[in-house]
Amino acid sequence: MQRSNDFTAGGILAPLLRFMIPVFFAMLLQAMYGAVDLLIVGKFAESTDVSAVSTGSQIMMTITNLVSSFAMGTTILLGQRIGERRGREGGQVIGSSICLFAVIAAVFTVLIAALSRPISALMNAPAEAFDETAGYIRICGLGSFFIISYNLIGSVFRGIGDSRTPLMTVAIACVCNILGDLALVAVCGLGTAGAAAATVLAQAVSVVMSLLILRKKQLPFEMARADLRFHRGIIRKVAALGLPIALQDLLVGISFLVILAIVNSLGLVASAGVGVAEKVCGFIMLIPAAFMQAMAAFVAQNIGAGKFSRAKRTLLYAVSVSMLLAVGMFALTFWRGDLLSGIFARDAAVIAASADYLKAYAIDCLLTCFLFCFIGFYNGLGMTRFVMMQGIVGAFLVRIPVAFLMSREVPPSMFHIGLATPCSTILQVALCLIWLRFANRKYSRLA
Repeated sequence: MQRSNDFTAGGILAPLLRFMIPVFFAMLLQAMYGAVDLLIVGKFAESTDVSAVSTGSQIMMTITNLVSSFAMGTTILLGQRIGERRGREGGQVIGSSICLFAVIAAVFTVLIAALSRPISALMNAPAEAFDETAGYIRICGLGSFFIISYNLIGSVFRGIGDSRTPLMTVAIACVCNILGDLALVAVCGLGTAGAAAATVLAQAVSVVMSLLILRKKQLPFEMARADLRFHRGIIRKVAALGLPIALQDLLVGISFLVILAIVNSLGLVASAGVGVAEKVCGFIMLIPAAFMQAMAAFVAQNIGAGKFSRAKRTLLYAVSVSMLLAVGMFALTFWRGDLLSGIFARDAAVIAASADYLKAYAIDCLLTCFLFCFIGFYNGLGMTRFVMMQGIVGAFLVRIPVAFLMSREVPPSMFHIGLATPCSTILQVALCLIWLRFANRKYSRLA
């Protein structure tokens, strides 16, 4: 057996960055799945295809985030067992997770494909792009098995402190996605359907590569065929940790879909503009999002080892580094949002709408460096119910109401609608700071 990366001793900043950087690049490449779709569709297809891919990929991103968040239960439980030096239970955690996520994959495949048109209608997909939107969702839904499998495998690697292997597999898949988009969209002219098919094929390649590597890799625990079954106790623990995170991400994702539906009602240009802005946002938020995932695995091991003070120091380091980088992202996004938007669109009106919306996200860059690090910290502690509650409060008490009210302006301002997001983040950061006092009391007995 091989030891996993041990985060419970020695320095903090250097191992945290060594773990976080591959997570960042893996997320960067994964974000390029949808971004490349939009980029190539924007250059070689019509505005209807841009709107369809924007709306469809946003829906699939919500579903992917839901699965990835639920898989965090596996990451946290595995990390805690390694920190407690109970690696033998690692095989049971993984075996139970495989059985659980296989059932989830089967359900998602049927439901998403069957409900593609009702989902498109619920999202107020513009009439001109309705069929294309439904087609994109249907094709991606049929590939749910690969999406879910990849996220589960990635959660296992992160749980044992390995963030480099997922980076390697997603890099290969990203190249396949680019080649697939060029072949199916640019050459064959398949538009939205071609972009969706290329995305699914890329995910399939990623899963196959991950499984081949996992079979040959020495793991820090033993796993036998007997572990590949429904261990009720372990599944309950995985669900108890992962379900609140997944529910929070689902509801937060729904809040963004509601905002997208509100914007879709304003017309095709607004719909395409926000779709482009969301793609740009997916990139500018990658650094705090990478710290969030890295923090969960890092803190989980230290809590398992009984080192709460070390976990808190990790939070301080993560926020400090993330804040330094966020300042640069704020400046670029606020003043040159048109440059970023122009990467994904060629229509001047769409670019202008996107750039206006991005100014609000630029402000949010300065806030998410706090929020995302706090979320990763609390996930690692196992306080996933609090993470769920703060996310729901921010989404439904602030983000949706503010977006709706701003959309009633005459004429509506994309910047004002976008301000709903930083307003929500301010409240969520305040809740995280207040909850830190409770965490201190709960874990004060730990070193």
